[in-house]
Amino acid sequence: MHRFAIFGLGLLSIVDVSGTASAADLAARPYTKAPALASVYDWSGFYIGLNGGGGSAHGCWDLTSVAGVAIAPAAREGCNTGTGALAGGQIGYRWQSANWVFGLEAQGDWADLKGTNASLTALIPYNNQTKVDAIGLFTGQIGYAWNNVLLYLKGGAAVTDNKYSSYFPVGNIFAAAGVPWNSASDTRWGGTVGAGLEFGFAPNWSVALEYDHLFMDKPNVTFPISTIAVGRTDNISQNVDIGTIRLNYRFGGPVVAKY
Repeated sequence: MHRFAIFGLGLLSIVDVSGTASAADLAARPYTKAPALASVYDWSGFYIGLNGGGGSAHGCWDLTSVAGVAIAPAAREGCNTGTGALAGGQIGYRWQSANWVFGLEAQGDWADLKGTNASLTALIPYNNQTKVDAIGLFTGQIGYAWNNVLLYLKGGAAVTDNKYSSYFPVGNIFAAAGVPWNSASDTRWGGTVGAGLEFGFAPNWSVALEYDHLFMDKPNVTFPISTIAVGRTDNISQNVDIGTIRLNYRFGGPVVAKY
């Protein structure tokens, strides 16, 4: 009987030691990090920026009257394409819904788009020159954003400020070479369409490449009587293409934290 008691106590001690060892051998629950926050770029808010680039302006001159006498059909004086630089700024507002971005923007640029052609109607050869010296755009935007990358389309109204002149390429008894003897100017309105790709490289900063086409009105431009020429009227068409690099600063929350 005594031996059975000792044997029983031995079994209990073995079971206890074994159970303790098994619990100790169990691996601790592994530590799992919380999911990282994903930064989602937010395009909403007011913004202001600078732009610079180049462009070209194409126009054709049709002579419609001389000294008040109408010419029908109009006589084609010729066409020219002026190229040059432009620089200016823009201000606007955007709001974002899911991946879609909508906006309104006003843009103004100084320009130097100058083109010249020889008149096809002249008895004494002279040149006509067109210069676009300012451009304004008032547009709406719609775009699609992939986080900090935005692809957008834009469209709306455009305005250009233009100067026109006629001069002799070679000096003569009437005027020196290159000196305008007839000039006029106008401000004309038209429409514009464009597209851009913009990249947010810092919380409130973005840079974009943009192209715009301007299709302008075709008004009559009246040249007054000068010391050597009678008055005349030309119907002058105009289309403008511009490409710009844009830098914007946006006022508002830069990112939205999202799991």
